This record gives sequence, structure tokens and C-alpha cells, in this order.
Amino acid sequence: MNATAALDWGLIDTVLLDMDGTLLDLRYDNWFWRELVPHHYARRHGLDLREAQAALKPRFEAVHGTMEWYCIDYWSETLGLDIAAIKRTSLTEIGFLPGAEAFLERLERSGKRRVLVTNAHPTTFALKSEQAGLGRWFDACYSTHPFRMPKEQREFWPRFAAVEQFTPERTLFVDDSLPVLDAAHAFGIAWLRAIRRPDSSRPVQEVGRYGGIDRVADLM
Repeated sequence: MNATAALDWGLIDTVLLDMDGTLLDLRYDNWFWRELVPHHYARRHGLDLREAQAALKPRFEAVHGTMEWYCIDYWSETLGLDIAAIKRTSLTEIGFLPGAEAFLERLERSGKRRVLVTNAHPTTFALKSEQAGLGRWFDACYSTHPFRMPKEQREFWPRFAAVEQFTPERTLFVDDSLPVLDAAHAFGIAWLRAIRRPDSSRPVQEVGRYGGIDRVADLM
């Protein structure tokens, strides 16, 4: 694993990129789930915001890191809210992390195969892609939902590689989730980088054994 070695772009053919917290600012998602959804839940159930947040926190924690956590259909049914509709009212809050667009421009000129791999629900991905114009930067984009496994689970990666064929030892993968990077490492992806500051409004996070970068622009 070339987790901390300087990138040798001559040994990399494919670049796999996460979406939220890697390219797009995770500030939006944290605000959406910690404040906006609880606000709507509070209105529906006659609670104040703190009561709603306290009621929702254990429900979120119970499925964190699973397919349900990323599934807006699951949350719409569970909470009795139209999560997709709420997202549509807040699209202007979605934005790139600093330097992400410049990085994508340079990556486009590099000749590498560019693949987006996100745990976001297909509807969420479509809304964010439309707002941020993500699709134009990639040769292929994938949500993990059709694979029925999030990136955190090791079983996802063989399923993904059967559809999007790549050579693990000649692939760079960038994500902000350490469990996701652990699963990718177990699959054999050689070049791994962790985003230290996925949410621009929060302090940097520890990235353990992985080479950490504050933003994807640092890769170039």
C-alpha cells in the first residue's frame, strides 16, 4: 500500500473519487441532517429543535455506515418526511470544497480514467450533480445503491470491480472515510489518500495510517 508515499502519477491509470467530503463540502450534509431534517421533524411532531435532534440522534447512530444510512427512501419512510423534497429546497447550499474544481480541471488534462464512487442515494447524487455540474468531469459515475453495499463493506469492492474494471495496484482512491479506505485497502487498491478536512466549517480530522491531504488540489 502506497498510503503515505509521494504519488507517482506514472504508475496510476485510474483515479477513483468520493463525492461528499472529498469534492463537495460536507458542511452541507452535516447541516442537512443535524439541523434541517430535525427542523422539519420538529414541526411535524410538535417538538422544539433540541427535542427533535435528541430523538433523531440514536436513530441515525443505529444505522450509521450501513446502506440504510445513505438511503433517502429509508429515511422518508422512517421519519415520515419527504427527504428528496427537502433536499430540493436546499440545493443552493451545496458547494465544492476549496480547490476541488481546479483539481478536476487538471485531472481532466492528465489522461487518467476518472471515476466518481459515492454512497449517496441515486436521487441525492442526481440532485447534487445537477447543482454542482459534477458529471462533466468524469468518465463514469456510480452510486453504491445498485450494488446493495456501501463502500465501507469489503464485499462492495469485488462487485464494483466486476462492473468498472480497473487495476487495483495502478489506482488512486481518495475518500474522507477511514472505514471506506480500510475496505479499499483490503481489496488491494495501492494508492490511497484521506481528506483531513471534509467539512470546511470544522477542524481537521485524524486520518490514521493513510496519507492525509487537506484538499484534493494538494494531490497535484
